[in-house]
Amino acid sequence: MLSITHTENLTGARISGDFWDLDEINQAIYSVIGDENKYYDWEGSRKRILSVSYEIRHASQAHRHVNFVGNGLNKEAKIHHEMVSCEKNIYYSVDVLWPELIFTIIALNDFIRLYSKNHLYPSLDVQVTTIRKFQSVVGEALQPVMSKEEHDRFMNILSSNETNVQEYAIQFVDMLNFKYIDLTKEQREKGLGKFALKLAIQDKDYHMMRDQVIKSAHDSKRAIHDMLITKKYPEEIEW
Repeated sequence: MLSITHTENLTGARISGDFWDLDEINQAIYSVIGDENKYYDWEGSRKRILSVSYEIRHASQAHRHVNFVGNGLNKEAKIHHEMVSCEKNIYYSVDVLWPELIFTIIALNDFIRLYSKNHLYPSLDVQVTTIRKFQSVVGEALQPVMSKEEHDRFMNILSSNETNVQEYAIQFVDMLNFKYIDLTKEQREKGLGKFALKLAIQDKDYHMMRDQVIKSAHDSKRAIHDMLITKKYPEEIEW
């Protein structure tokens, strides 16, 4: 079963599941976001989603964390069915910075809308329902560290499809990642709700950064999603 939990220092979310749980998410993401340049105005957001998908895929290949989880099979059941089997399943997991994961579930809303235009029954589509489940599990994990008002507002925005990441300045996600990494555990616990809403609602800070990125992109004759930040992520993160 897919689960999302907080890392020890609340730096990120730990995405856990067996191979099939993680593969199911990835296959749904690949189907919904489409091929490269299919939705050019969403290319930056697509790349951010793929970066999380990349981590999930490597987790499913045992390239990240591996642990064993009880599967409910006990000795009595094995004797009754005359079977030799392990009492634990292998679960794989990966840690993702919270702002990055929050942006991912927000951005997936746009791709669900785009994908749904070509499907007769999108609400029953297996790829859409898989992603909706992923979004809901992330939202559930956020609830304990957000005030009721923050969580209700965030989930309302997410579920009402009011989000829009067309031509999004993805550099803003990096800025929030850097700020979040620099916080203490206590500050993260108190502030994660504000980070979530800052990603869900494009406030003046976002628009100021976007204007700067657009100017730089215009001067260098590059697309907004091709503009790179110069600051580097730390080699080691205290999760």
